[in-house]
Amino acid sequence: MLSNLLEPTTVTTAPALIAGAWVDDGPTLDRVGPYVRTTVSRAPAADAAAVVPVGAYARAAARRMRRLAPATRADILDRAAALAIERRDDVARLIARELGKPLKDGRGELDRVADTLTVCAAEARRIGGEVLPVAGWARGVGNTAMTYRAPAGVALAITPFNAPANLLAHKLGASFAAGNTTIVKAPPQAPATSAAVVAMLLEAGAPVEAVQLLHGGGDVGAALCGLREVSVVSFTGSAETGAAVARAAGAKRLVLELGGNAATVVCEDADIGAAAGVCARTGYSNSGQSCISVQRIYVHRSRYDDFVDALTAAVGTLVVGDPADPATDVGSMVDDAAAQRVVSWAADAVRDGARVTIGGDRDGATVFPTVVVGPRPDAAVVVHEVFGALVAVLPYDDFDDVVEVCNASRYGLQAGLFTRDLGRVLTAWRELEVGGLVVNGSSNFRLDHVPFGGVKDSGFGRESPGPMVEDFTVVKTLLLRGMSIWGAE
Repeated sequence: MLSNLLEPTTVTTAPALIAGAWVDDGPTLDRVGPYVRTTVSRAPAADAAAVVPVGAYARAAARRMRRLAPATRADILDRAAALAIERRDDVARLIARELGKPLKDGRGELDRVADTLTVCAAEARRIGGEVLPVAGWARGVGNTAMTYRAPAGVALAITPFNAPANLLAHKLGASFAAGNTTIVKAPPQAPATSAAVVAMLLEAGAPVEAVQLLHGGGDVGAALCGLREVSVVSFTGSAETGAAVARAAGAKRLVLELGGNAATVVCEDADIGAAAGVCARTGYSNSGQSCISVQRIYVHRSRYDDFVDALTAAVGTLVVGDPADPATDVGSMVDDAAAQRVVSWAADAVRDGARVTIGGDRDGATVFPTVVVGPRPDAAVVVHEVFGALVAVLPYDDFDDVVEVCNASRYGLQAGLFTRDLGRVLTAWRELEVGGLVVNGSSNFRLDHVPFGGVKDSGFGRESPGPMVEDFTVVKTLLLRGMSIWGAE
């Protein structure tokens, strides 16, 4: 199946995987590539009624999966990681067609898929438990108690379009490492990419009971969340959709990685040229369609003009164009509507007194990298999640004040800080209401084996293999009465 999905073709058929069989019949969803502007992939459309047999199969599959030894699961994940490298260029081309993501970014994403699956394999080998010190209390004398981390059973992974391969690798890889069966609800914008990742795991030797894959809209996701067979739901997407997922799931364990309008602070002691270069590269990769993409840059007023000039110059060197061209830095956004929203927000900011130093326009779904300077603090480009090829730059005077400005956001995913002052670093780490702080880098940096997640409306839980394996397992306790390894006197 993996080879079929990655064959060069005009339209890629992205089947569903239901109850152990690949299925491509029935009504279909067509994905129109935002750059090529023709249908590039086609997937069978599920409906809410289709999820009932999926849940029943998953319940039986969970029994098969929990008998698979951790070493076996780890070996499969290592082979899947090797496949990600082997088919790196093929999957990157598929991502470019489905999403308009530049080929260089797609290749980088597949490198991260390989890293993620390798770390998941390592986490599978580490799953264990502990002997509890029950004999330290009088009532525990003469007894023994132990725990181990058991598979949760059935996991549901709902993935977004912006990093469809790596974010699915995180969820599916960690769930498989934990010994679960996983139901994947793919994003409608990337059905073939999602199917390729699922096929990769199966080609690496995973039992077919390990995973099911459905295509469809929000109604399918909501119905899957409501399945009683599902034990844990892992969702990445917007804050609004995350709230809907929580309502539909009810009393289930949730891992929600939601939106952000990430801030980066540039202090007066920073290397302005280096900071501007980093912000230019990381503010427009994947057309800014990342929850930690650089959106708000606060620069000390004494360096503000220099930074604006340096950032504008750096952005001007970015190559905008065909995502399939290896030289392209900025391709298209997910669709025309998203692109129009970004340029409209930029225009609104200008009407309220800001200025655009570069960009501010679009060609179809491609937004030319845009820098908005001096928007009002309540402008949409500041307070909402842009999720597009736009960066806003604002001045600040006092470090403690800018920390409070950053914290005024409803989001709290990740922040960046450029400074050589260790005192400011520690203050920011303590006071900023975010899940992560990147020092001498922008907000848009992530290592896949390091805990990642947010606070406030950016969600809860941590999306990296170690914490996710904990979320995808449950602690089971064994009490041995009248049998003690500690001694009974």
